[in-house]
Amino acid sequence: MVAAHGLRGWLRVRAYQPPAPSLAPDRLVRLERPGGGREAHIASAAPHGRGLVLVALAGVGDRTAAEALVGSRVLVRTEDLPPAADGEFYYYEVVGFRVETAAGDPVGTITATFATGANDVWVVRAAEREHLIPVVAEVVRGIDRPGRRVVIEPPPGLLD
Repeated sequence: MVAAHGLRGWLRVRAYQPPAPSLAPDRLVRLERPGGGREAHIASAAPHGRGLVLVALAGVGDRTAAEALVGSRVLVRTEDLPPAADGEFYYYEVVGFRVETAAGDPVGTITATFATGANDVWVVRAAEREHLIPVVAEVVRGIDRPGRRVVIEPPPGLLD
């Protein structure tokens, strides 16, 4: 949540994927902050400019209550996510997948994803090493969900 909006407890939420169909009335979400979190029901939600959604939460009725929630991450339940389209995936799905090169050489296991601005990056850990793998079509050649593995074609120097 990026800011309180107005006097009646509305919040501006930056959506990961606008228009954020998962942020809908009557949905249960988790508000997570350092040191804890809580669940809340969405009372109302509406698009608000570039990548933002105005959200009203049940029980949050004034600006002071809304301001107390600014900085919280809004997490939706897996079952409330829209299905991924062909060739798409959610990052939570690949955590724990093993990564190997197109030649079959093991690289490690995906432990996290982070954004760099230009593209996202997977953190891939092996016993003694950590690799940062760009999540771009030129590198990621395939995702085998049933086999829980990702195949990459690393450019020269990526795994050195």
